[in-house]
Amino acid sequence: MFKYFFIPGILWFMIHSIYIINDGLTNTQQNTDLAVVFGNKVNEDGTLSPRLKARLDEAVRLYGKKQVKEILVSGGLGKEGYWEGNEMKKYLIENKIPSEKILTDNYGDTTEKTVINSVKAADSLKYKSIVSVSQYYHQTRIKKLFRNCHFDHITSSSPEYFEIRDVYSVFREFFAYYL
Repeated sequence: MFKYFFIPGILWFMIHSIYIINDGLTNTQQNTDLAVVFGNKVNEDGTLSPRLKARLDEAVRLYGKKQVKEILVSGGLGKEGYWEGNEMKKYLIENKIPSEKILTDNYGDTTEKTVINSVKAADSLKYKSIVSVSQYYHQTRIKKLFRNCHFDHITSSSPEYFEIRDVYSVFREFFAYYL
């Protein structure tokens, strides 16, 4: 009896994981109204983690190619004592993004809250399309959450930044997708 559930479960996990990876590595080429950069760790010394810096560099690239009108940075108050959104905005300004083109959400301390806050911001600005900027393994769940909020014009763009911990992250995202 065990094998009748175990083998299909393993196959389901493998197929879904391949889908997560493929979906996340397929970056949008179309223009959108708003790029939403999902937060990540700010180090104790106030510097950005390499993962977060890579996300912001991807947003800078999209803005530079005129693929987005504005950038929303979202994150919470990290245990290190920094508001992720504020630190992300500083980095974007240092990289020649005009401050009036940056929206800051310091209350997006989970993926779900960032999505909800982004939809509210997009609605208030009458924006119809969003590109999610995060690691590739995160994108499938992010797009599902946007669709759950009745926001269907969501695409994704992921930085070319890979770590060994991505193996764990793909595993985690499989379960997070269904919870």
